Amino acid sequence: QNGQKSLSNQALAQGPGPVDLGTAGDFAILAKSGVSTVPPSVITGDVGVSPIAQTAITGFSLIANPEGRYTTSAQVTGKLYAANDNPSTPVKMTAAVSDMETAYNDAAGRADPDFEELHAGALGGKTLVPGLYKFGTSVGFSADCTLDGSPEDTWIFQIAGDISIAANKKILLTGGALARNIVWVVAGKTQHGADSHFEGIILGATLAEFVTGSSINGRVLVQTAVT
Repeated sequence: QNGQKSLSNQALAQGPGPVDLGTAGDFAILAKSGVSTVPPSVITGDVGVSPIAQTAITGFSLIANPEGRYTTSAQVTGKLYAANDNPSTPVKMTAAVSDMETAYNDAAGRADPDFEELHAGALGGKTLVPGLYKFGTSVGFSADCTLDGSPEDTWIFQIAGDISIAANKKILLTGGALARNIVWVVAGKTQHGADSHFEGIILGATLAEFVTGSSINGRVLVQTAVT
């Protein structure tokens, strides 16, 4: 009224622009060369492999779908798809893998990082604000690490080496930060110690390895295998 404009007290989002996962975002786990587990596992969301066949999904005691488009498992709240399922499924899986690779290249190619080689990659015990982070080597978590930001804030971590999180250590989110806004783009492998907990979307060029009791809130989208 009277020519005045109301202003929102909501802060503008901080951090890099979001990474579009395309149809890869339909999957909790997506891999090109296999997904394996030593039961019991608990997975919420769909699992997919391509171009490898269904035989590369191991440890899940798969239950066939009558139409042959997917399988199910008592360990998965969702469906499991493979490149050799019903004829409509390979098209779906080829698109998802292509979108995964596009997302990886987008995230890995972001320029002008806000932070480079922060703490030489030793991020345990640190609190990380929204932004684009770049590491020329590996990143490790020997203690809990906190990502602090609002539900609109974003993080991208470009990592030329590996990620490792020690046993019983956690990635913690505070201030309303959301796992869906955190992207770890990793040229090497990711290793998750026993009973560790991770947050965010892993876009990996190689292996993601989860050992007994480890967990993630997010997605694991890798170009080799998930074990």
